[in-house]
Amino acid sequence: MKTKLNVLTAMAVVLSFLAVREAYAADPQGLWNTEDDSAQVQLESCGDELCGHIVWLEEPLDDEGNPKVDAENPEPELRDRPIEGLKIVWGLKASGDGETWEDGQVYDPESGKTYNAKVSLEEPDTLELRGYVGVPLFGRTSTWTRAESAR
Repeated sequence: MKTKLNVLTAMAVVLSFLAVREAYAADPQGLWNTEDDSAQVQLESCGDELCGHIVWLEEPLDDEGNPKVDAENPEPELRDRPIEGLKIVWGLKASGDGETWEDGQVYDPESGKTYNAKVSLEEPDTLELRGYVGVPLFGRTSTWTRAESAR
């Protein structure tokens, strides 16, 4: 009887560890390296939604040595905003499965275009960001990896 109790206790401990690990793994908040490692984006809670800002650029300066700005923005009054610090992801809402956030937007400062967006955690340290027009079928997926620390 005592052996059964020990086995059940050990199983309960293992299962609770796995439940805590799974809850941690399903958290997209944190620092992410973009697919080409040219930038780092901090994803964080913005109220009930998920949003993200560029916090580091591999090449933060333009050819004249000035900080890169949002030169392709369709709104002329926003074209002098620095790229570092720019909010590029917003409005993502948890889908309920614990792994996907959807109905958001992603802004591409290289083109000045904004797309519908969703993100999915494929693994604890791998995130897929899908930017699309209309429906997710018409878009592009970028795979981000969790950063160990800010650069």
